[in-house]
Amino acid sequence: MASNHTHTDSTAHANCGTTDIHHDHGLSDMTKQPRYRRVLWAALIINASMFLVEVGAGLSSSSVSLLADAVDFFSDAANYAITLYVLSMGVLWRAKAALFKGWTMFVIGTLVLAKVLWSQHTGQIPEAVTMGAVGLVALLANVFVAAMLYAFREGDANMQSVWLCSRNDALGNLAIVAAALGVFGTGTAWPDLLVAVIMASLSIAAGYKIIFLAVLEIKIQKKSAGNLNRIV
Repeated sequence: MASNHTHTDSTAHANCGTTDIHHDHGLSDMTKQPRYRRVLWAALIINASMFLVEVGAGLSSSSVSLLADAVDFFSDAANYAITLYVLSMGVLWRAKAALFKGWTMFVIGTLVLAKVLWSQHTGQIPEAVTMGAVGLVALLANVFVAAMLYAFREGDANMQSVWLCSRNDALGNLAIVAAALGVFGTGTAWPDLLVAVIMASLSIAAGYKIIFLAVLEIKIQKKSAGNLNRIV
């Protein structure tokens, strides 16, 4: 039977939209501190809010990179929500929650790629000012979350991964700002589409890995439970 530690370590490389570090927050004693839970709630609210903001801005400005970044904010918000909800539950429930999130990331990432192809077909050029402004707001949001998590950067590996992912997410926002400048300077959509393809591809890859590992964990847990029932 796989241990909780093995599961979290295995998924640690599958779940961050811009890096290979997982947002899984683990079950260490530090994660049960009231202060840490408050930080997670604040991070959840910020990421969920930015998801809605970027979806609206992406659709109104025809920016596919903003839609792709919205997927990353959704991923982060889902991670915080899942962590808070299943913190005291067993491995099987956490694996099922991860499976749901993995499929969601995979589907949304695929839809973003479809939007890239459609935008390329129609020749639609995104509105650079909205792209840049919302990209800067997203950057500030990620920096703020990283600052909140900074105090926990020296915790266990999972807690460190939370802070590192928030810090690295800011790089994606910088890429969007750079894409906005590229769109403004060239008068074409390719900088926006390029960033969107990269971010959506990372989301799809991460979603696939999460699905694979979650299904594996579910099978292991069910097999273990079956063996235990036969023994009893």
